[in-house]
Amino acid sequence: MKLASLKHRRDGKLIIVSRDLRQAVDASDIAKTLQDALDDWDTLSPLLRARYDALNADHVSGRFPFDPFACASPLPRAFQWADGSAYVNHVELVRKARGATMPESFWTDPLMYQGMSDKFLGPREDIALCDEAWGCDFEAEVAVITDDVPMAVSPQDASQHIKLLMLVNDVSLRNLIPSELAKGFGFFQSKPASAFSPVAVTPDELTEHWQDNKIHLPLEVNLNGDQFGAPDAGVDMTFDFSELVAHAAKSRHLGSGTIIGSGTVSNLDRSKGSCCIAERRMLEILDLGAPQTPFLLYGDRVSIEMHDKEGRSIFGKIEQEVVSYG
Repeated sequence: MKLASLKHRRDGKLIIVSRDLRQAVDASDIAKTLQDALDDWDTLSPLLRARYDALNADHVSGRFPFDPFACASPLPRAFQWADGSAYVNHVELVRKARGATMPESFWTDPLMYQGMSDKFLGPREDIALCDEAWGCDFEAEVAVITDDVPMAVSPQDASQHIKLLMLVNDVSLRNLIPSELAKGFGFFQSKPASAFSPVAVTPDELTEHWQDNKIHLPLEVNLNGDQFGAPDAGVDMTFDFSELVAHAAKSRHLGSGTIIGSGTVSNLDRSKGSCCIAERRMLEILDLGAPQTPFLLYGDRVSIEMHDKEGRSIFGKIEQEVVSYG
């Protein structure tokens, strides 16, 4: 099942999108918003799925062409957005480039921060940047959305609470990060609004590519029309999504609509490219002694997408341009 939110007020208007991303149908008579659907998932998801099946079979009235430009992120805002760093080789690489060793605990205990969630960017919405000197970067990731998750849930049980998956552009302001982390209190100014793919999909849409609570497909990133990277999201993922959800719920309940991110997708096979500029710059430092690739500048365009083995887009495309704020 594929769900999206048309831009409408603060929380969007729920629609159902066909498997091929060509057609859509209103679902607001079942649930006004995606958050409403998640709040009563067991009751409402069978109704949504029945209409989804009818849409794919051309047996539903009121169909209209699906337009990602009319979409907000599937959850235009969320009660909670927590981003992990499940690809630990990415963390190790970044630390190595600045001459820092990595604690062994990073391989057994996930890193996670709580991000801005009161307003997400739409999948085709510009990244408004106040100052190019802040070092704007994209981070291509995968994320899950949960229903209500009980505190202290086990990783085995956590997988049952994963209801939807999305792609993410977790925008980072790299040159603001060092001074924030030096204070010992985590990210804030360096992590502005993230953007999510036009549609969120249930795990069954990924068929055999959803295994072990991971998506086993390349995540494709283009910068200004050129491929920047396409690492496989299922390779070198140290912590799967059930482990990330359980980590987030160790000491608290997670409310329905909680979004948990994977962190920047990264493979040890460097021929697959990178999902953020910072990683490429770190590789340049190690290979050449200095970074060569600049961070994002005004007018730069980034796109993030995932295709199945037949070349069909699964989540739709995140495509954004960096613009000057104000």
